[in-house]
Amino acid sequence: MPGTRRKPGRLSPFVDGYRSRLLGLGYTPSSARNVLKEFGQLGRWMASEDIAAAQLSAARIEEFLQARRAAGHERVPGVRSFTPLLDYLTDEGVISGPAPAPPTAVDELIGRYRQWLVTDRALAPATVLRYEKLARRFLGEQAAPDGAVRVEDLSGADVIAFLLAECARLTVGPAKGRVAELRALLRFLYLQGLTPRFLSAAVPPVAGWRDTTVPAGLAAGDVERLLGSCDRSQPAGVRDFAILMLLARLGLRSAEVSRLELDDLDWRAGEIVVRGKARRQDRLPLLADVGEAVAGYLAASPKRAGTRRLFLTVRAPHRPIRPDLVGDVVKRACWRAGLPQAGAHRLRHGLATEMLRRGATLVEISQVLRHSDLATTAVYAKVDLARLRQVAQPWPVVTR
Repeated sequence: MPGTRRKPGRLSPFVDGYRSRLLGLGYTPSSARNVLKEFGQLGRWMASEDIAAAQLSAARIEEFLQARRAAGHERVPGVRSFTPLLDYLTDEGVISGPAPAPPTAVDELIGRYRQWLVTDRALAPATVLRYEKLARRFLGEQAAPDGAVRVEDLSGADVIAFLLAECARLTVGPAKGRVAELRALLRFLYLQGLTPRFLSAAVPPVAGWRDTTVPAGLAAGDVERLLGSCDRSQPAGVRDFAILMLLARLGLRSAEVSRLELDDLDWRAGEIVVRGKARRQDRLPLLADVGEAVAGYLAASPKRAGTRRLFLTVRAPHRPIRPDLVGDVVKRACWRAGLPQAGAHRLRHGLATEMLRRGATLVEISQVLRHSDLATTAVYAKVDLARLRQVAQPWPVVTR
């Protein structure tokens, strides 16, 4: 009969539950309907191939998508778009997730190393992940064919050879990071009694000199152009404006913006809690214009499904943003404002430079930027050209 809705085949029992899941994830009713169309196409294909719901997997979905392409359909989604469906069916107990592979000797040692980084070193989760990746590569090279990890016979030559291979295509900054990561791993192995020699001392430093450049900050006028480029009639523009205000007015880092939670906003006291490096927490004044930007975002933000994070992705499913998205927000704003590409840290430098221009001391700037060492803030003395001219001595001239 014309106009009759086609049934979604083997997935019919899950239509209502999956629709509710989609709406809970922040999909609009129209977006949910579009997703359910693909859901129905998949269910009908499963019926034609005699595939039960319990047999559904990413591999089966890829077969379905290939069949759609072979039938001449042009707009065929990817497997990733069906991730919410697989998650839903897993949560409902319809399908079981892939069985985890048995842990190897490297996995077990990495687990101990991760625990040491968290408890003894108090490193941030992102830093732990970075250290763990290098440790997995290094220990993987030491693994024997039977899976055992041989580190008791490590030598300085082994360490240097690995480091040279790692740093072959890196610039000075990332190479220094690899050195720090490798030293931490070797220190752990020695403290755990797994290596008889303190090989951390064998890791050579990377040639490079500190404080050889002037911090590159955005001028106050350019910052205003970035803020003005946000279309606050759209949800993405409202969110991006709030993020840029936190970067420009409070000097937050990308990771600090992404970590913000609703409970970090103390509206009565007019303060905001910032989670910085090494689990440090600071309370900063929530400036009026920053508070208005954040409040505007909260009023226009999507539904929150099981998260207290402040900033979420604009498109459903709405998830907490990652630090790299904060950098993307700045880059897109630069493009809209017609400015050269810049990272989020340039706004932090710009705040320090503007504070210095307005007469703030280095101690005051250090407090705002939350530097643990005043020497880190001292680099901004280079940009105070007016005061530098006052203390500059004339170059001696030899008369003959």
